[in-house]
Amino acid sequence: MFPIADTFYARRRVAFARATALFERAGQPDGPSERALQSIWQHQRLRRDELKTAEGQSVRVLHPGFISVEGGPDFRGAVLQLGGEPPRTGDVEIDLRTSGWHAHGHDRNPAFKNVILQVLWDEPTRTTTTPPGLVLKDYLDAPLDELTLSLENLSLRTLPEELRGHCCAPLRALPEEKLLALLQDAARVRWQSKSAQLLARARQAGWEQALWEGMFRALGYKHNVWPLQNLAELRSRWQPGAANGFALQARLLGISALLPDELTRRQKSTDNYLRTVWDQWWRDRDTFADCQLPRSVWKFHGLRPANHPERRLALAAHWLAGGHLLAQLEQWCVADLPDDKLVPSLRKILVGPPDDFWSYHWTLRSPKLKTPQPLLGEARVTDLAVNVILPWLWVRAVEGKNAVLRDRLERRYFAWPPAEDNAVLKLARQRLLGVGGNQFMRNAFAQQGLLQIVRDFCGNSDAICTACRFPELVREWGAGK
Repeated sequence: MFPIADTFYARRRVAFARATALFERAGQPDGPSERALQSIWQHQRLRRDELKTAEGQSVRVLHPGFISVEGGPDFRGAVLQLGGEPPRTGDVEIDLRTSGWHAHGHDRNPAFKNVILQVLWDEPTRTTTTPPGLVLKDYLDAPLDELTLSLENLSLRTLPEELRGHCCAPLRALPEEKLLALLQDAARVRWQSKSAQLLARARQAGWEQALWEGMFRALGYKHNVWPLQNLAELRSRWQPGAANGFALQARLLGISALLPDELTRRQKSTDNYLRTVWDQWWRDRDTFADCQLPRSVWKFHGLRPANHPERRLALAAHWLAGGHLLAQLEQWCVADLPDDKLVPSLRKILVGPPDDFWSYHWTLRSPKLKTPQPLLGEARVTDLAVNVILPWLWVRAVEGKNAVLRDRLERRYFAWPPAEDNAVLKLARQRLLGVGGNQFMRNAFAQQGLLQIVRDFCGNSDAICTACRFPELVREWGAGK
């Protein structure tokens, strides 16, 4: 490592290094924290040609994987070669000791079934139920204090240059207008694919049902798409006969198995709401027993309160109870709107009326909020627009041979402002476009195009871009072929 200047600041920095976030004083004051091990592993600050598991197998790291920000193993998609076996793609878990595998419940969690290496600090105590272990302290390429100083300010979410995709260099060589045109082409593929899916479903179940299923799936965000899709598919069973939005809320909460069995005993507003919901659901539960989902289908880990399925179902109940959503979307479709009014005008339709309970509660167990919160934020409006509403309206115009409406909807899609950033986009942007890639994400279509490229190419290769043809495509695009 390059020597650090012998100055007052440098000396004090070394002296205080153990107070940084990379160290845990509890339990093992002289060792690193798991975050330190994660950083060392991500940047591969190891004598890489000497690595061996506790069992003596050589370890060749072709790619360390990508840091996980949504639970599960610490690194996803690593490419490793253990001993004389062929290279494998799998996950890597970072633990201070082997005992962490059982102590943290990884052996019982299906999210860890693809872990192929446990990276450790201490000597492991091997069992037949733990993955192969690699002890890092024997293979550091510099003293631990020096590594701490050099890595402490590097974010785990910033991808090192050497881990970027093979397409990063040719993409950065493209002029901005050619890069945006490429993203626009990819976005068009994604747009037409979503439209084709909605058309296929409409031919089976009708235009209205295709829209509702798409809307429910979008409300599920990435965690709970399938249970919400299942509820939408059963709409003809549970919607008829509901007198109002509250009755629909009660049915949806009951059918979804999200309704708590007991009152909080601490929050009067919540308990009053729960009593009223249960009074309604008791009358309906036997009628809709065949529709009920097991609670285990829902995922809550890493879920923002605003995206909780209880709150999403309350919004869906308002949409259905109003009975005017489809007509309002059709009116919005033909309205002459400037670009800066697209999101607020659609949000006004989708946000729903104020709700006495849900305007002041994130979930059925959360404390009452001091100020009311809308049931739908601007970010979700954009998700609904680009993934469901605009494709659904557009493909209807195509099927109806309405060229004027078709072109208007297409212009809206490509003018729509960007959606909220997410983990997939962040990783894709860094791998494909480099650290400054966010400058190109000025519209939702650029994000959609990037996601389509990930699906078409990154999703069919591995972390080291084995046999990926996208760099070749980029060079051909740049040459104007």
